[in-house]
Amino acid sequence: MAPMNSHPGEQAADDPVRLIAVRESPLSLDEVFRALGDEAAGGIALFVGTVRNHDGGSDVSGLGYSCHPSVETEMRSIAEKVAVEFPVRALAAVHRVGDLAIGDLAVVVGVSCAHRGDAFDACRRLIDDIKHQVPIWKHQTFSDGTDEWVGAC
Repeated sequence: MAPMNSHPGEQAADDPVRLIAVRESPLSLDEVFRALGDEAAGGIALFVGTVRNHDGGSDVSGLGYSCHPSVETEMRSIAEKVAVEFPVRALAAVHRVGDLAIGDLAVVVGVSCAHRGDAFDACRRLIDDIKHQVPIWKHQTFSDGTDEWVGAC
């Protein structure tokens, strides 16, 4: 029997970055899930970030995201690095900008790999690196009338 990693399906795909986008319109879980389809993938991990109604002990009434024009280039760079570090079959990341309401989808990222552990690990790296490195800023409005800007994502 051949070692597990000798099968082409165990390796990273040649071009796994399938979807990178920043949008003002509502995000679609189905679109991201479809982008992750790959016959060699045995595990798909998705992360969905939503707008919550609180932050730091205060009630949030709404928020807006804004971004630098380089945002998709930065997201693609992060995606490509994740795809090099993990045996990714397919990868997708979509972030919303503009004014969002409580419960709206703010970000959807996903990764498919031959095995679930790699998919979980790669998906976590993808969202963490996007959150910390991509030039997207959040402007939160609180129910008491105050507001604050929060750095990248």
